[in-house]
Amino acid sequence: MPQPDHAVPDRARADHAPMAEMNTTPLIDVLLVLLIMFVITIPVATHSVDMDLPRDCADCPAVDPTVNRLTIDGADRLAWNGSIVGESQLAALLVAARDLPQEPELQFEPAASASYQASARVLRLVERSGVTRFGFVGNEKYRTFGAR
Repeated sequence: MPQPDHAVPDRARADHAPMAEMNTTPLIDVLLVLLIMFVITIPVATHSVDMDLPRDCADCPAVDPTVNRLTIDGADRLAWNGSIVGESQLAALLVAARDLPQEPELQFEPAASASYQASARVLRLVERSGVTRFGFVGNEKYRTFGAR
């Protein structure tokens, strides 16, 4: 007389039961290959441009030892503490401000109608000058979209 299924030993049932575990080896292999491909295809960030910026500027406005305000108007003119300056003058002013014993804060406020290119050039100058105390001001004017 055949025995009922519940009487079959657990070892015999385990041999015929399907595996419940997922084989993760192929998944790990694919992920490692993808990781290696990404590492190889990412370019090395070694591109840099060395520049010598002017050090002194005879006709530049004064540097405020506490806060300096840099603005760009709608015609892409730069103003340092209210005085119109060129990019070469700005570079000299930034270096002079950075070299003070206590570096002053630089507040940058581009007008809404200022071009993106002018703002990007100024930000590049600020970055290259080594100024560390930098901030954007006047953004509260643009809290609502489309308001000027």
